[in-house]
Amino acid sequence: MLNIIIFGPPGAGKGTQSELLIEKYNLKHISTGDLFRWHTRNGTELGKRVKEIMNSGNLVSDDITIAMLKEEVEKNPDVNGFLFDGFPRTVAQAEALDKLMESMNTSVHGVIELKVSEEEVRKRIAKRKSIENRADDEEEKLNQRISEYFGKTVHVLPYYRDQNRLKTVNGIGSIEGIFEEISQVADGFEVAKP
Repeated sequence: MLNIIIFGPPGAGKGTQSELLIEKYNLKHISTGDLFRWHTRNGTELGKRVKEIMNSGNLVSDDITIAMLKEEVEKNPDVNGFLFDGFPRTVAQAEALDKLMESMNTSVHGVIELKVSEEEVRKRIAKRKSIENRADDEEEKLNQRISEYFGKTVHVLPYYRDQNRLKTVNGIGSIEGIFEEISQVADGFEVAKP
């Protein structure tokens, strides 16, 4: 089993590279945003709690997020591994994810950071917006997402760096060239054999 976390600011190419990783390594993609939407749309107990919290303008607590992740991991016992996207965003969440994976006799084997400057991210998103006009690329939402990443989420990276689980890949270049480097990194992650 190979479990990977992919990090990078909005517009870094995480979505594109995630699709390629999923296909090459036969991984199950787990996005906390997708999980929140699914649970709220389907009116599950967790979804009702998430909706109530979000409607009150608060952030979903780590325990609810971890409960959703646990449920999703347990629903997929036969996959080759998981690709986590959008989680963890804090050191506390990283520690909770490690405990969850450990309780399932596995671990997060490696973290891939797509390194792209804020200036480059803004250029890419402006270009993407002119082509796709995505709702999450609206100026206010975009500024919030970029400042969330550069102001908060990047502070999780030293947690993984200190454990030699973080690998940084230059997120500027051709899609194929970046993926080749990501593949070399993923192939180098130490995976404990069952």
